Amino acid sequence: MSSPTSTTRLNDAHLNRSAVRFVVAIGITSAFSDMTHEGARSITGPFMGVLGASGSVVSTVSGAGELLGYILRYGFGAMADSSQQYWLITFVGYVLQMGVVPFLALSRSWQAAAILIVLERVGRAVRTPARDAMIAHAAARLGGGWSFGLREALDASGAFVGPVLVTSIALVTHDNTRKALALLAIPAVLCIISLIFTWRFFPHPSALDIGLSKSAKLKHYPLSFWVYLTAMSLIAIGYADWPLIGLHLAQRQVVRPSLVPSLYAVGMGAEAVGSLVLGRLYDRFGLSVVTVLTLFTATYGPLILLTDNLGLIMLGSSFWGFGMAAQESVVKAVLTTFVPPGARASAFGLFDSCFGIAWFSGSVILGLLYDRSVALAAFFTLALQLIAIPLLLLTIGRMKKEAEIQNVTQQVDESSRLLDNGEEDED
Repeated sequence: MSSPTSTTRLNDAHLNRSAVRFVVAIGITSAFSDMTHEGARSITGPFMGVLGASGSVVSTVSGAGELLGYILRYGFGAMADSSQQYWLITFVGYVLQMGVVPFLALSRSWQAAAILIVLERVGRAVRTPARDAMIAHAAARLGGGWSFGLREALDASGAFVGPVLVTSIALVTHDNTRKALALLAIPAVLCIISLIFTWRFFPHPSALDIGLSKSAKLKHYPLSFWVYLTAMSLIAIGYADWPLIGLHLAQRQVVRPSLVPSLYAVGMGAEAVGSLVLGRLYDRFGLSVVTVLTLFTATYGPLILLTDNLGLIMLGSSFWGFGMAAQESVVKAVLTTFVPPGARASAFGLFDSCFGIAWFSGSVILGLLYDRSVALAAFFTLALQLIAIPLLLLTIGRMKKEAEIQNVTQQVDESSRLLDNGEEDED
């Protein structure tokens, strides 16, 4: 007969394997999703330019899409936590996002294209908090950095393949961007099929969680949350949307417009590798990994915008991708340390909403600066990210101090409980 301890260990091992499979399944869905929308994103800058949009228009439209794609997340995150309909909300978001991308091929004006670009970001806003809250259940077993890093690595792999696919189709069809956008319907359909299979095999991801009670609620966010949010918002303000970068590369004729997605693929490849590496490093060394990385990623703007050297531009694209890896994987891992399971979708949504406002503000500023002076835009990207580094260091200090206070509080509570039990025994 098996002992209770051995049975518990076998059950834990089974749940750990299930957690890995769940993250991989969600990651495959994300890969097909990114193959679709990042494939489109890699060419929308030059595409809108052909339709008559200026640099400021491209940057503002991209920023507005990101704004809605982030700011709406708080509402949908809160909806997911209150309704507990995580899968339903995730499905609605993916169907909307995947449904609009192929219709970009039918756009005859930049205004029409802009509407579709914004709708795609809205779909992303609907599904992201609920999906990430489900992944956080697996993160409790596997480690936040590894779980979100693994999903983001698979996600970024799709983001790498999408631009390569768009480039290949454009070259074969003699720069027929419309045909390339239309054929993105194939990975869009595969994304929805993959999502259905994931739901069928893992209908209750909360069963994977351990530790905190799933009904635990959050009374208030700690100070470290707000300091961290401020630091990441500064980074967001200084981060250029790829459509603006793509428009710059096409207008400077560094490469042919149809080859701009290949440079985006370089960034996505760096994001895929960076997500896995950063996830592991975060679980081992904490937030200091992001602080060190920011010193390098801050240079992406000057490398891409102030040189015509293809090698330096590729290096800048790689740094840009590493920064995206940190934003998409480590950020979520950090947030899981701030909040209990029952409030994670709301916390993800709140953080993303504030992050999106910062991103939009930066996009507008960068677009205006770019139209006036490329050098000013490049300096702006560098300065904002360097300013964020002291705040990241402050976040690390606050997290350590809050962890110490929490440990002391738990020890006091435990001592009080033991004393109360002792008094009851004496009675």
